[in-house]
Amino acid sequence: MQWTNRLPDVQALLPTRIPLRLRVFFRGVFVLLALATVALAGFVLREEKELGLRAYREGFAKTKEQIVSRLRHPTGQLALLNPDARGTAVTPLHPVVLPFSAIDFDDKAKVQQAVEMAGCGVQYGDGATLCVAIGSNPLAGGFIYAVGGFATGELVPKPPGVRDLNAAHRVRVEVAMRGQTWRWLAPYEMEPPNLPRRGRPPEGAKEARERPVASFGGPDTTGAQRGRLTGFAEEADGTLALKPVRDFRGWLWQDARCVDGQTGDDCPRRAFYSVRLPIELFRDELQTKRSQIVWPPADLNRILIHLQVLAPSGATLFDSNQPDATPPFGLADLQPILLPGETLRLAKAGAQGDTELALLQGNEVSGVAEPSWWDRFTAQLIRRLEVEGYEQPLVAQDTIATPLGRYELTLTGDVRSVNRTLGRVAARVGWIVVAMLAAIVLAWVAIELRIVRRITLLTKRAAAVRHGVQSLKGGADDEIRLDVADLRGSDELGLLAGTLAELLERVNDDVRREQIRTAQEREQWHAVGHEIMSPLQSLLALHPGDTDPSHRYLRRMQQAVRVLYGQASPTEAFEATTLAVNALDIDEFLRHVADNAPHAGISDVCYTSAGAPCLVRGDEYSLEDVVTHVLRNAERYRPAGTPIQLTLATVDAGVEVTIHNQGPPIPDELVGRIFEYGVSDAAGEPSADPAHRGQGLFVVRTYMAKMGGTVEARNEPEGGVSFVLRLARA
Repeated sequence: MQWTNRLPDVQALLPTRIPLRLRVFFRGVFVLLALATVALAGFVLREEKELGLRAYREGFAKTKEQIVSRLRHPTGQLALLNPDARGTAVTPLHPVVLPFSAIDFDDKAKVQQAVEMAGCGVQYGDGATLCVAIGSNPLAGGFIYAVGGFATGELVPKPPGVRDLNAAHRVRVEVAMRGQTWRWLAPYEMEPPNLPRRGRPPEGAKEARERPVASFGGPDTTGAQRGRLTGFAEEADGTLALKPVRDFRGWLWQDARCVDGQTGDDCPRRAFYSVRLPIELFRDELQTKRSQIVWPPADLNRILIHLQVLAPSGATLFDSNQPDATPPFGLADLQPILLPGETLRLAKAGAQGDTELALLQGNEVSGVAEPSWWDRFTAQLIRRLEVEGYEQPLVAQDTIATPLGRYELTLTGDVRSVNRTLGRVAARVGWIVVAMLAAIVLAWVAIELRIVRRITLLTKRAAAVRHGVQSLKGGADDEIRLDVADLRGSDELGLLAGTLAELLERVNDDVRREQIRTAQEREQWHAVGHEIMSPLQSLLALHPGDTDPSHRYLRRMQQAVRVLYGQASPTEAFEATTLAVNALDIDEFLRHVADNAPHAGISDVCYTSAGAPCLVRGDEYSLEDVVTHVLRNAERYRPAGTPIQLTLATVDAGVEVTIHNQGPPIPDELVGRIFEYGVSDAAGEPSADPAHRGQGLFVVRTYMAKMGGTVEARNEPEGGVSFVLRLARA
C-alpha cells in the first residue's frame, strides 16, 4: 500500500499542534508586550498630567502675580478707578480719575511722567494723544486736566497787545456737564523772559545766568519753544471775553527735533500742552459739602470734553472727536491674560460689602472643529487618570490699595485646560501607541501565519507519518510519504521540511532495498531447507525406533529446519516460532539430558535430582535446545577436567534449574546483554569460529519466554558462572 499524510481520523487521535505551554508562552509574550505598551502610554500620560497640573499651577500663580502687579501700577489703578471707561464710547472724551491727587501742570517733565505712568492718554491715528482727567483728591481743587500732544510746524504766538486771536496757534476747549456748557479759547503766547512764576524762581534761572543767550519765552538757541495758553471765555456765538479767565492755566511746549528723522526749517515737530480747566460746580460743591462730598463725581462718565488745536490759518490741527481714537488701558484688557476657563473677579471693598466692578473670563478657543471620536476617547481616558490634587479648586485672592479705597481680586482657575492641553499630547501619543500595537499585531499574525501555522502543519504531518509507520505491515508496496511542498522555503523551517522529505525518501529507498534483500534471503532459506529436509527424511527411515538416540536428534534437527524454513532472518524465525507447551516431568527430562550429554560432545555433566517427579509447563524439544545451548556455553568456558553442575530445585512459583560451571566471570558490561542476538565475546573477530555468533543464548531467552519462563546469568562469589532457568509448574 502507499500511505500519505492526509488521514483526518489519525489527526484526531494524535497530538497535531504545538504544545500548549509553548503556545501559551509564545502568545503570552505578545499579549504582555501589548499590555506593556498600553501601560507605558498610560504612565506617560499620567506623568504628563502631573507635569501639566504642576505647570498650570505655576502659570496660574504667575498669572495672578502679573495681574496684581499690573493693577498696582498706576495704569492698573487708573483702570480700577474708572471701571466703566471701556463701557462707553471713546469720543467725545470723558474725564477719568487719576491715581494721583493732582498734576503739577506747570512742569513739563512732571506732567509727562504722570500721564505716561497713569496711561490715561487716548491714542489717535495721526500720533496725537490726549488725557482728560481729574485728581483723586477733591481738596486739590475742582479742576479738569487736559494733557496731550500733537505734531505741527513751528508754533506762531499771539503778538503782545493784539486782540485778534486768529493770527496765532490756539486751543479751543468745551466742557458739557449737568446741562451746562463752558467754552474757552486759549491762544499761544510767548512768556516774558525772566518772569518768575508764582514766586518760584524761573525755570532755568541757573542756566540763564550761565548762558545769557537763553530765554524763558520763545525759541532758544536749540530751537525749542515754550509759552502760555491764556484762556478766554467764549460764548456760543463765538464772542470772547475781554479778560482772560484767572483760573484757566495752560502751557504749550514744542521740541526742537523734527518728527521721524525729517530735516528742514518747516519740518513737523512734537508739541506738548498741559491745560487746567476750572469747573465752578466742583468748587461750589467743595465749599458747601466739604465733609460730604462724593468723589469722584457720580456723573463723571456723563461729562463731555471737546478739545481742538487750531492753526493761524483756521485749519484744525487736532480734534479730540476724531474717529480713530483708541482708549487707554482698561480692566477688559486683562481678559487676554486669562486662560480658557479662568475667571477674574474685581470688586471694591466697602462698609456695606463688596461692589463688583468686573467679572472677566478667559476666551474659549474659537474655530475649533467638532471633536472626533478619537478626541472624545482620549478625553475620557485622561479624565480617568487619577492625579493627586487634581480635584482641588484653584482660587487666588489679593488686595489692591488705591487712593480711593481697597479693591479685592479673586482669580479662579480651571484645571480642565490641563485636560485640553494634554488631549493634544494624548492624541499624538495615542497614534504612536496604535502604531506600536498594530506593529505587534502584524508581527504576531505574520509569525502565526509564517511560522506557527507551518510548524503546526509540519507537526500534524509528522504525527501522521508516525502513525503511518506504526501501521505499516511490511508489504512490498509500503512507503512513507510526507508532503511538504507547500512548506519548503529558504528559511530554517523550509530547510527542515525539505531535509525531512529527503530523509524519508532515503528511508523509503533503504526499506525497498531491505525488502529485496529479505526476499532473497527467504528464497535462500527455502532452498537450504529443501536440501536439508530430504537427507533428514532418509536418515529417519534408517533410525525408525523411538528408543534410538539418533532418532531423537534427527527430530530435533527437523524441527530446527522447520523453524528457520521460510523466514527472512534467524531472529524473525525464532521470534515467530510457535511452541507446543505441555506438561513435562522436569526431573526425568534433566536426567535424560545429562545421560545423553556425552553423545553431544559435552562430558562430565553431573545432575543433582530433586528426589521426586516434578511436572512443569514446556516443550520437550525446545527445552532440550535451551539446556543444550547453555551446556555448550559452559563447555566453552570451563577449565579442562571440571564438571558442569546441573541442579533442580523447587520454589514457591515453580522450579529453578541451575547450570553452574567453573571459569572466568562474565564482564559487568555484558551481564545484561549476553542474551541479545549477536552479542558474543568472539563476535567481530576475523579468527573467531563462525558458529559463535551469539545466537545460542538468544534462542535460550526466546524459547524460555515462549514457555512462560525466564533465564538469568550471574557471577557466583565463590567463582564460576551460573545460569538459572525458571519454569512454571504444570
